[in-house]
Amino acid sequence: MFSYRHAFHAGNHADVLKHTTLVAILDHLVQKDAVLTVLDTHAGAGLYRLDGDYATKSGEAQEGILRLYGSPPADCAPALQAYLDLVRGFNGSGNPKVYPGSPFLLERLLRPQDKLKLFELHPTDARALAGNIAQLDAGRRIAVLSEDGFEGVKKFLPPPARRALVLCDPSYELKQDYARVAALVADSLKRFATGTYAVWYPLIARPEAHELPRRLRTLATQAGKPWLHATLTVKSSKMASAAVAGEGAKRPGLPASGMFVVNPPYTLKAALAPALPQMVAALGQDRHAAFSLESGG
Repeated sequence: MFSYRHAFHAGNHADVLKHTTLVAILDHLVQKDAVLTVLDTHAGAGLYRLDGDYATKSGEAQEGILRLYGSPPADCAPALQAYLDLVRGFNGSGNPKVYPGSPFLLERLLRPQDKLKLFELHPTDARALAGNIAQLDAGRRIAVLSEDGFEGVKKFLPPPARRALVLCDPSYELKQDYARVAALVADSLKRFATGTYAVWYPLIARPEAHELPRRLRTLATQAGKPWLHATLTVKSSKMASAAVAGEGAKRPGLPASGMFVVNPPYTLKAALAPALPQMVAALGQDRHAAFSLESGG
């Protein structure tokens, strides 16, 4: 149950998609004065060393943030530029050595009046997260909770000020995570129908992975809520399958991932539209590299 460590995957192309989307969402939500409560269901350790054993072993950051960081687009889309600037804020000159996970990106974007609830069940990562957050001296603004985020968010919905963002990005190591994500969104919409719910998921050769966005779209439609769905593919899934079968010595890596947002800011689609093709150009590994962006409701 506790085998997954995001340190192996920090700064990969999926993080680029997830965190660019997250930054674009927050950029809009913090424009209103009212208190915003942000709930991160699977927060991880918060900060990751890109020159550490985990990251160098997987090499995934080399095909993600490090590639984009070293050669950003000439006319970088504002949403992508905002994300890169945040990563630069955690590093000096030269190649980045530290990658900020969602807890630290959120902390940088939130205002003094906002609240951040971070859930992490992995005992090692929960301790690391608590230690990293303690350095911020954030007081009661940030809470680290060593508990199951799928269940933990329920006690915070609806929030006192009636404004919330929930980020849900489990590892999906367990097949039932897909069903738990859909159940979380369904339950959250009943508890707090106007919250913004952002779900990251891997696009892999598993039926549940392709069914999840369809289930989320159905939930949003039945609730009468708008939705946005963005995907980023960097290589053919057949390449990954071949490597798994033993035809390649290197870890196959993730071929694609998606972000599904219920109640997205009305500015989000326009923010991602120029950023996604730039991600494809910078991070694509073969001719199958592509993106999709659709919305409804």
